[in-house]
Amino acid sequence: MRTPVTSAARRRTGSNRPQPAAFYLRRAARRDGPAVVRLIAALAAFEHLPPPTAAARKRLLADGFGPRPRFETWVADVPESRTPVGYAILFHTYSTFLARPTLYLEDVFVLPEFRGRGIGTAFLRQCADLARSRGCGRMEWTCLDWNKRAQAVYEQRLGARHLTEWFLYRLTRSEIAAFVKRRCGRC
Repeated sequence: MRTPVTSAARRRTGSNRPQPAAFYLRRAARRDGPAVVRLIAALAAFEHLPPPTAAARKRLLADGFGPRPRFETWVADVPESRTPVGYAILFHTYSTFLARPTLYLEDVFVLPEFRGRGIGTAFLRQCADLARSRGCGRMEWTCLDWNKRAQAVYEQRLGARHLTEWFLYRLTRSEIAAFVKRRCGRC
């Protein structure tokens, strides 16, 4: 499914004439896997993190595009690029309090040279529409504390709420192994 998104120029000029689509959002296919991995590496650079290792890249392709995908990927195409210029990765969790699924947005990223066209907002709108149509009770994601620009978009344009009453906890793979290995009465 391709979702055409009309140009921001149409909004600026107020023209009611149909404009060519500035970009398309679509569900990623297996052939998009290498491009998605490159976009994930670009996000890692933006976030000042190491990119996925060779082994992690293989797992991403298998987990995202194998026979039983663990996550769903959407990509943005623009006419002037032969490969996707942005992506969103999402999956479902479950809220026992709402007794409904939650759409969790793991990543949303657009290459810097293609920002300002509304692609990121279109990804967020697409995810919200998917959450609504799938009966989700909510949509959640995280944002780095230093990314004030994204926080402003989420809070001011989307109306999302920054949760302060919940803390995110994490065990890494090695910490999981250490915890499982440790035997004690009150662990």
